[in-house]
Amino acid sequence: MAPVIEGAGVSLSYSEHGEGAAVLLVHGIGGSEWPPLPGRVVGYDRRGYGSSGAPEPYHRTTVEEQAEDAAALASGLGLGPAVVVGDGLGGVIGLDLARRHHALVRGVVAIDPPLFAFVPEASEMLAAERAELERVLRDKGPAEAVRAYFADRGRAFAARAAEAHRAFFADYGAAAGWSVGRRELRALDVPVWVLDSPRASAYARAASDALAAALPEARRGGALREAVASLLAA
Repeated sequence: MAPVIEGAGVSLSYSEHGEGAAVLLVHGIGGSEWPPLPGRVVGYDRRGYGSSGAPEPYHRTTVEEQAEDAAALASGLGLGPAVVVGDGLGGVIGLDLARRHHALVRGVVAIDPPLFAFVPEASEMLAAERAELERVLRDKGPAEAVRAYFADRGRAFAARAAEAHRAFFADYGAAAGWSVGRRELRALDVPVWVLDSPRASAYARAASDALAAALPEARRGGALREAVASLLAA
């Protein structure tokens, strides 16, 4: 059974392996799949996923709430300063953690951060995506809606995400509700790498480009292992 630590009011299950400087993995909406990485690598189930707790009822979360969970876990395990690797929404959580808990963060790797407020042309695509999600939700229920949403990620991933459908729907609007703009991002003084996953859409790449342009010394593109190793060595 995975060990558990108290987050910001909920229990968080986590795992760790390796040794050296800390790397904190923050998964995206629906979950993430991670390759082997150097360092003392700690991954955890965000609230509502896996064996982690969630408030009752659990209908909505925010980037700030998620970052407080990450901060509590990093502090409780003595990880700081850690390289924070965030996938999708996890990348935005990593940026907020760096913004408000600077001492805990050595650097951030943000993979496909969904900051579509920086990409106005994505609004039509997002509206169509939401309409389809709501259609399947109405016709087949929440678990099947999530399974259909992640159909292109493979059957096993979609099935795991469907099991955590409450957390998925709580997560769904979190990135859009993050009120941090370019001015606040320019004030970040930790190194950031902004990466694209192989599945990144043109809109996701545009959002990553906009984020990198807003950050004073962001590095754009490259391989995940290379980015982590560089930040660990810095």
